Amino acid sequence: MSGHKEKLERRMAEFVAHDSRNSMPAEGGMVIYDAPLVAYANASDPMFMEMKEPHIVGPQFIEPRGWLASAISVISFFLPFTGAVRSSNRPPGMVSEEWASARIDGAVFIDALSRYVVDLLRDEGYEAVAPSIDSCFSLSIPTEGGCRVSNWSERHVAYAAGLGTFGLHRGLITKKGTAGRFASVVTSLKLEPTAREYDGAFDYCPYIAEGKCGHCLTRCPKHAISPSGKDKVICSLYIDNEIKPRFAPRYGCAKCNLAVPCEAGIPKF
Repeated sequence: MSGHKEKLERRMAEFVAHDSRNSMPAEGGMVIYDAPLVAYANASDPMFMEMKEPHIVGPQFIEPRGWLASAISVISFFLPFTGAVRSSNRPPGMVSEEWASARIDGAVFIDALSRYVVDLLRDEGYEAVAPSIDSCFSLSIPTEGGCRVSNWSERHVAYAAGLGTFGLHRGLITKKGTAGRFASVVTSLKLEPTAREYDGAFDYCPYIAEGKCGHCLTRCPKHAISPSGKDKVICSLYIDNEIKPRFAPRYGCAKCNLAVPCEAGIPKF
């Protein structure tokens, strides 16, 4: 199993390093992502069923074997944005042109990487599905003015796989920080699960763990983050009503993930 992991992670790193889609021509060829972090979960981990709880993801969440009946493992990966992309969006106020571009061009690249991983596994004789690009994936806004709801949560899957824990801003804090994007692949290949180096969902957040940080509270342009967490409705309305009209079809914000101690690593406290 370790041989499968090593080969897979090497090929993924090479893809990120050399594929031309990991750059933005409109931004002078700026590279979008650094090398990925990869982790693994057992497809039958009880945590996936717990995600159906309303206060976690919700009853619409489809567990791994709902995507692939033969599922044994889930591969989760985090792609951290490069320093150039991150630095462009650190100043307060409106999202940067570079970040808005990276949000869209980066999504195209992540889809390409997900398909690449699926193809690698299938070429080896295993079944594989990337839920976020599968025809069964859905993303909707069930109520007027509400927040987006999906039937697969990359952040929660990454948490289950041992990649990191949540912050007050509700981003997932990994060893390479919170400023990046997640994706995953469900497969019939048996891979040893990654040990979760934490006990609680917010262990890496200094504010929730010890009340010592809270930098993200002041970073949000619309004050959507409070000591009790993030108001997803306020965040969604800001994206839809102020950012999308200005940058369409691009969009993004993530100010709460930048210029904070967890931007590029796990905070020390």
